[in-house]
Amino acid sequence: MSRIGRKPLHLPATVTFEKTDTTLKFTGPKGTLESVLPEGIKLEEKDGVLKFTRESDIPAVRALHGLAQRLAQNAILGVTEGFSKDLMLMGTGYRVAPHSEGLSLSVGYSHPVIFKKVPGVTITTEGQDKIKVTGIDKQLVGQVAADIRAIRKPEPYKGKGIRYVDEVVLKKQGKTATKTAA
Repeated sequence: MSRIGRKPLHLPATVTFEKTDTTLKFTGPKGTLESVLPEGIKLEEKDGVLKFTRESDIPAVRALHGLAQRLAQNAILGVTEGFSKDLMLMGTGYRVAPHSEGLSLSVGYSHPVIFKKVPGVTITTEGQDKIKVTGIDKQLVGQVAADIRAIRKPEPYKGKGIRYVDEVVLKKQGKTATKTAA
């Protein structure tokens, strides 16, 4: 059995839960999220504990066992606590500012790049070089953070660009380091 799929999920007192044929709906203090219940996976609820079991040992169903549990767990965490990603701008003259449409990023191009707001996600700036992306949907928060980072990925020679706060960028030495004196 799947180690992740076997773990029971405990519903907090602030979260309400509804089950339909193929979806699970979680409502909490931060909002409402839906999670997909794949075909071949059964859900049993008893005293605020959710337990996922699979109907057969077909490899396709086995692969979805842990996934179903994790998707439900992420939905519960999202409606109770929420998710966030922190980004940082590294580089001379690189800065971010709030804009009426979302964010205005000056990251070395001839013009500022405007990143439009995304429904369901809050994007805030902290100073001129930090961005915080928050929301209740883990996948959406991660995708928006990745889209912002893709505007100017960190380059390997000087490390300039937009990166996650905890990201480590390995730097290359460059051409002059390999030359030998004749």
